[in-house]
Amino acid sequence: MKFLDHTDLDRAAAFMRLNGRLIDRRRFALHFRGGPAAPVLAALRAYENPDGGYGHALEPDLRGEGSQPVPAQHALEFLHEAGADGDPAVTRIGDYLASITAADGGVPFVLPTVRDAPHAPWWQTPDDPPGSINPTATLAGLLYRAGAGHPWLGPATDFCWRHVENAETEPGAYDVLAILAFLDHVPDRGRAEAAFTRLHDALAANAHSDHQSPLDFVPHPGGYGRRLFTGDVIDAELDALIEAQGDDGGWDVEFPIWTPITRPEWRGFVTVERLRTLRAHGRLKP
Repeated sequence: MKFLDHTDLDRAAAFMRLNGRLIDRRRFALHFRGGPAAPVLAALRAYENPDGGYGHALEPDLRGEGSQPVPAQHALEFLHEAGADGDPAVTRIGDYLASITAADGGVPFVLPTVRDAPHAPWWQTPDDPPGSINPTATLAGLLYRAGAGHPWLGPATDFCWRHVENAETEPGAYDVLAILAFLDHVPDRGRAEAAFTRLHDALAANAHSDHQSPLDFVPHPGGYGRRLFTGDVIDAELDALIEAQGDDGGWDVEFPIWTPITRPEWRGFVTVERLRTLRAHGRLKP
């Protein structure tokens, strides 16, 4: 069994100083250097728009200024990391989501305004996009985790249950992530357990892609994702993750890089995420 030691963490710190975005450097300091939460929140504010949503490349593959659903997901994650689930920004995110919700109760994967700014080629949408389980389920799960009682959660939760309980197609890898986030945090725990039990095999069969490993579905050992994999698989993946730290101290990404700036931006984000995963699974030496 492998562990990351202080020297490895120092190498990661050097990588972050050289390559990370400000918000990811602040997150690294918060999680691994005892830094305060306020600088994380201050950095996040720069990405917020007057409509309560987020843009400005908070999601590195969406380079536009305008708000999109997935960056709101990142914002909720960062607010939670900073211990700011009660921040007014959480309510503003709910307001934003309500303003873009489709008639079926879900939010689209991406809005047509994506065409107005540079973006990765896989961010495509029709003119009138329907709600999508990804990211609706993730956003609902994160709002529940934050203790939010926003009215948006009512129709969004109904949308998610309809999808989870009546889906006729196999979920893609990102759909699996979204469903897991929803089931991990939705208040009806009995219904969540029943849904997970029923979907277990389909989720397990699709919890992978050409750029996602089991640990992307099990960033910490406490969620439903952990029940998709054996302990031997997780231990082997954690060993491999430690070995994957680059000579420069950071972790790389496996998905396509369509414009040069996104690699360092993604690598800074991913490096913080990999370190958080290793710590959550007890692989950082105290």
